[in-house]
Amino acid sequence: MNELDVLRVFCGPDGRHGNALGVVRDGRTYPDEASRQALAAELGFSETVFVDDPERGVVDIHTPGLRLPFAGHPLVGAAWLLDLEVVNPPAGEVWARHDGEFTWITARPEWAPPRRLQRYASAAEVDALPAPPPGDGWLYAWAWEDEAAGRVRARAFPRRDDGIVEDEATGAAALLLTAELGRALNITQGRGSQILTAPGPGATIEIGGRVRFARSAGFPQSAGFA
Repeated sequence: MNELDVLRVFCGPDGRHGNALGVVRDGRTYPDEASRQALAAELGFSETVFVDDPERGVVDIHTPGLRLPFAGHPLVGAAWLLDLEVVNPPAGEVWARHDGEFTWITARPEWAPPRRLQRYASAAEVDALPAPPPGDGWLYAWAWEDEAAGRVRARAFPRRDDGIVEDEATGAAALLLTAELGRALNITQGRGSQILTAPGPGATIEIGGRVRFARSAGFPQSAGFA
């Protein structure tokens, strides 16, 4: 049976939470898009990464419902797991660095899929939000916890076409919010995940977070595996 590495990406300061990520280290075992999409749907993670070239960092990213050219937490997780300085998703070359506690990637806002970024008056309002109806559109709800310090409270609600009601930590949405606000952010998302961001040279954005190894497991398994 093939092996799957499961990571938690964008963990909180206590090492808890973070968004679950499946990494198939040998992408050759699922050689075409249909088989990869089927496995991603079976596993049920918000994203699954297939590694096609571990030395050059060539990766392929799938949600349970579609293939993505770019996604934040899969690339941070892959860079950490494979100890890479460059990751190559379909969107383009993504530089990575590791500072001991955090793994960082540098990306461009135009690579991120569209998100509706909606500001609320307080973190309490964000905490109280119900999930939007299925198919209502991708919502990234946020509020300042401490504007002077750049601290943000956020929650992310996908369209739910692929069964994901709330995304625990979304680097792509954090990327777009950072580009919109034009400043470094310290984002607490979901149940307690932490995403750090900072504008970089040439309109790039750096995204960083903690990664923890959860487990290795055989697959395929049912969607309840996530």
